[in-house]
Amino acid sequence: MSIDAVMDWEREARTGLAEAVYAAGKPPSCLADLLQQAAAEKRRLLVTRLSAEAYAALPAGLIAILSYDALSQTAILGEIVPAPQAHVAVVSAGMADAPVAQEVCRTLAFAGVGSRQIADVGVAGLWRLMARLEDIRAYPVVVVVAGMEGALFSVLAGLISAPMIAVPTSTGYGVSSGGQLALHSALGSCAPGVVVVNIDNGFGAAQAALRMVNALRQAQAGPSGAASSAAKPGSSSPLRQALHTPQMSGADS
Repeated sequence: MSIDAVMDWEREARTGLAEAVYAAGKPPSCLADLLQQAAAEKRRLLVTRLSAEAYAALPAGLIAILSYDALSQTAILGEIVPAPQAHVAVVSAGMADAPVAQEVCRTLAFAGVGSRQIADVGVAGLWRLMARLEDIRAYPVVVVVAGMEGALFSVLAGLISAPMIAVPTSTGYGVSSGGQLALHSALGSCAPGVVVVNIDNGFGAAQAALRMVNALRQAQAGPSGAASSAAKPGSSSPLRQALHTPQMSGADS
């Protein structure tokens, strides 16, 4: 007995957030059918949690048209329009957090929003964070990715004014294993106003960031432009015009 998936192609019109496919656990044939349907209809689609093995098992025709990133285990069907500027800082505590940070960036890139990774600034060497603080403060939205004890969440939230999204990761061992300690640290932060997503949920953090970016776009557009301000990927937006950040999209450490 086969069960057909029901895609929510109208989600972006309703919420500003496009439909995406969570690949883990899906039978290879189901995933291939979804992608082939989207390709036939000339739709763009983001696939998350797509292991290298599952990607390699896809039909050759699909592999040829997908942009696959092994680090984040994401694939993008359709055009990726480079963002001229980065408006979301993705700050990570250690290099072991890179897969989750990259999932954030790839999800934002799919939506046409530029990001800049600022990596390896965990609090064990606090000088590394302080040396990059002004860089981080230049962005209107900040995503922070950290495992272990998650101290970076509270420290950075007490130093910046931008909305901050905490992503606890499963990086660590012993009492830090599985990301529970980092999650509790983020939820129990004494720095007010920290938004927290689930463990290793880079996709969810990016979706929260996109809601914030879309709200900024609507605010800049004003009431008359609010209905049409959910800009298409790569298009010029009031946010890009009003908020000048000299850094380009990319990553650094």
